[in-house]
Amino acid sequence: MVRAPNWLGDAVMSLPAIGAIRQAVPHAHIAVVARPSLGDLYAREAAVDDVIPYPAPESFRGRREIAARLRRECFTTAILLQNAFDAALVAWLARIPERIGYNRDARGLLLTRAIRVPETGEIPRHQRFYYFELLRRAGIVDRFPPSAAIRLGGIEAARQAGAARLRSLSMAAPVVGISPGAAYGNAKRWLPERFAEVVRALAAHALVFGSPSERGLCELVTAQLRGAHIDARNLAGETSLAEFIDLAAACRLFLTNDSGAMHVASALGVPTIAVFGATDDAATGPTGPLARVVREPAQCSPCLLRECPIDHRCMTRVTADRVAAAALELWEESAPAWTPEAKF
Repeated sequence: MVRAPNWLGDAVMSLPAIGAIRQAVPHAHIAVVARPSLGDLYAREAAVDDVIPYPAPESFRGRREIAARLRRECFTTAILLQNAFDAALVAWLARIPERIGYNRDARGLLLTRAIRVPETGEIPRHQRFYYFELLRRAGIVDRFPPSAAIRLGGIEAARQAGAARLRSLSMAAPVVGISPGAAYGNAKRWLPERFAEVVRALAAHALVFGSPSERGLCELVTAQLRGAHIDARNLAGETSLAEFIDLAAACRLFLTNDSGAMHVASALGVPTIAVFGATDDAATGPTGPLARVVREPAQCSPCLLRECPIDHRCMTRVTADRVAAAALELWEESAPAWTPEAKF
């Protein structure tokens, strides 16, 4: 049993570690316990045999009920990629014999193997290595994998399904995906009107993605694009994660803040432009040769705050012209991979 992280971006960054578990124990039954909102991500992965939804329990009784279900599965080992006390408590209540996780959140006594948390500088900074290091220190793997890019499973099938969905929406290629929101807080959000300016420079159609609470924000971007006679659809709150993955896979380019959508698009191999400010792209940035980060220096950045206490200079200093230039450059670089067949 692998307990998954709770956030979409962290979940994407955990995928290489889960793949490494599969390589280490190829005949094991591997089940991922994850928030229901993340089930569509893990279910598509060949390394995962089963996904068990874990709705956030509101009481100790709720935790005992979930633990009882896990106990019936007769797991021999729990690998806790999620750092919270709750993850260790549920694994302990489920009577899973071996419980491996970082010794964090006062949960050491609930673990059979409480792994020391890496100190700064001991491992590469990107979050995916944090999950690998847990496996390495537990003796499950002996080295980090060579690949620098995170990739989802089933990319071609997702691209074909997304292309079919675009046809049903009467959307002509090329299409740019836009994610102007960020679940962590407003400090990570670039100005919505600048997203629209970049898409106008690309002369493409647009799909605007977001959560239900971000529909108003996404409508600001969509309205500006429509005002410029660009076919733009606001899909905020209208897609499941599986539908978003398919549609993002069919995009010619993805424009985003540091967000879960950024991690998904990048891991689909879609050319991705990510605007960073308050957060650290060396730790949580997109991976692979088709990802670009745009940021401007600010003395206070990265602050890792949810809300900017001053003037949001790390984001306001990032101009639409600079992002558009990076997008156009990446557009041209990735053109050889954009075949006529890919244009649906």
